[in-house]
Amino acid sequence: MAAKCHNLPFGFGPAFPYDLHYMTNARRAVIDVGTNSVKLLVAEVASGGVHPLHEESRQTRLGQGFYETHELQPTAIAHTAEAVRVFADTAREKNCHTIRVIATSAARDAVNPTALTSAILQASGLVTEIISGAREADWAFQGVATDLELAKHPLLLLDVGGGSTEFILGHGQKKNFAHSFPLGTVRLMEQFPVSDPPTAAEFAACNNWLKRFLHAEVYPQLFPALQLEQRNGTVQLVGTGGTTSILARMEKKLDRFDRDHIESTVLTFDQLVAHRKNLWSLPLAERKEIKGLPKLRADVILTGVLIFEAVMAEFAFPELRVSTRGLRFAAVMAG
Repeated sequence: MAAKCHNLPFGFGPAFPYDLHYMTNARRAVIDVGTNSVKLLVAEVASGGVHPLHEESRQTRLGQGFYETHELQPTAIAHTAEAVRVFADTAREKNCHTIRVIATSAARDAVNPTALTSAILQASGLVTEIISGAREADWAFQGVATDLELAKHPLLLLDVGGGSTEFILGHGQKKNFAHSFPLGTVRLMEQFPVSDPPTAAEFAACNNWLKRFLHAEVYPQLFPALQLEQRNGTVQLVGTGGTTSILARMEKKLDRFDRDHIESTVLTFDQLVAHRKNLWSLPLAERKEIKGLPKLRADVILTGVLIFEAVMAEFAFPELRVSTRGLRFAAVMAG
């Protein structure tokens, strides 16, 4: 493990409220192995707060070719293990006191998870923790609640990943509903492959299945809790994960990740529908040229935007707020 950090990170001034001695022992890294991508967060943690210092993502498509057999494929495993190795080296270079590797939907659903964890161990020397859907939902909510402004209001948090989507309802740190559903951008894309450009019939097939799933599987569990939570005030819909950050970047035409601009974004239902119509009308090459949309996400954004549109329609949410926090923020606090 790398040595403890002994340098004050760039950009920290006298107003930063953490004690320097505490900070020198609190630089941590979390590597999040998802179904679509591997993500790194390096942060200073003190007094229950998280100050991100470095964030990075690599798309490895661990869930590609996975959902018929639930067997992780060798090429996807190799790409994922290599990404973890690179991120582990970065974390060590940044003098992180701890480096934690967590894996989510594809790893926990796989019939061969040890093929992945062994490859990661061999490549990076790090042990991977495969977390449950309940833990993923819990940490996603805790992470978003580190935004004190969002923590003031009743929230329905939607954490859309490549293989699963977590629905978490609560206020502050109190959760009244949390469930992980087998619904994700890569999972849906593999179930409903599209032409280039997508056809109207392909859109209808994916959209109709998604509406039926939400109404049959999600609505009966979530709606009663949502009605109870509304007694505490208007429930805000908040999205976290790659899809919402990209939609915010597209809306504001941001060519790079900018947390302040992304988190200030509020997308109305009509704006989201406009993005969906545009995305589903374009061939892949033209989607890759949209400002704010990373080229490697130009395929999976189709199912991502559709999931958010369908949830907003099913539960009559007029707008969507965006959070860049979530799972990794809580995991890094947990050490």
